[in-house]
Amino acid sequence: MRTIVVVAAPAKADDFVGQASVIDGDTIEIHNARIRLWGVDAPENTRFCRGEDSLQYRCGAEAANALDEFIGKRPVNCAPVNLDRYGRTVATCTVGDTDLGEWLFAQGLALDWPRYSSGKHGPAQQRAEQAGRGIWKRSYVEPRRYRG
Repeated sequence: MRTIVVVAAPAKADDFVGQASVIDGDTIEIHNARIRLWGVDAPENTRFCRGEDSLQYRCGAEAANALDEFIGKRPVNCAPVNLDRYGRTVATCTVGDTDLGEWLFAQGLALDWPRYSSGKHGPAQQRAEQAGRGIWKRSYVEPRRYRG
């Protein structure tokens, strides 16, 4: 008889772990703390983009809803990187072994923000663009330019 031992890395004291509420495509909340996903720039919930048929659709809500569905009831683990100018924690967050930022980029639902990520997510974004997923099959304005 073989015994299998599973070793998981414990969460650090400053990590946020728990059920997440999705605020928008790049912001979640865990235990009443707003957490901005590091290096991720997703359209705001109220943002409209143009679809393949040139009609407007709510691309921000699409990103938020897809992220919420992906997370489901699973716990989210966020490792803080820093604070943003609004005092929110900026963190890399995972569900299981999946980085939420990388997942958003792979789906074409968010853009890498190289100013903060140093281009770490560029390859995942390029793959989504080449495959024509999410916002890449439609017309949009970069979220950071839309906010002004």
